[in-house]
Amino acid sequence: MTTPVLPASTLLALSRQGLAEAGATTAPGQRYALSHLAALRAAAAVLSCRARPTGPAGATGSAGATGPVGATGAKRGRPRSAWVLLCSVAPELTEWAEFFAAGARKRAAAEAGLTGVVTPREADDLLRDAQAFLSVVETTLASTLAGTLAGTTPASRLSRTG
Repeated sequence: MTTPVLPASTLLALSRQGLAEAGATTAPGQRYALSHLAALRAAAAVLSCRARPTGPAGATGSAGATGPVGATGAKRGRPRSAWVLLCSVAPELTEWAEFFAAGARKRAAAEAGLTGVVTPREADDLLRDAQAFLSVVETTLASTLAGTLAGTTPASRLSRTG
């Protein structure tokens, strides 16, 4: 069973909502986890615009596998994190991806309710970093989303002119 892919605009809205929730909470662990999740949703927005399934359409076992546009592969490998995928489809965001990937274990510990894992300063810093990342993603995707909202994409414009 495949999981439906949300449109980038929805993922960006969910990211903004998550950042608002993170800013409103006083618990450092929760603020850290919400901020990290918001960044993950922003990364998912990029992936929804730039990544494509790697296996043949409708092939059993390949649904949901993603890779760079134009990538092919008959076998589905080990699942890769969104941060790894982000590096392959948006190399300009590699530093951000590496930064957030490094905080994934801390987010998992915070989500598990472990106390003392995250300081208030770390939570505040991550919230600011996630806000900055969302801004970069929105700028990166602006032309893609503008085409989608207008009912066209770069590929559809090319097919009409050629």
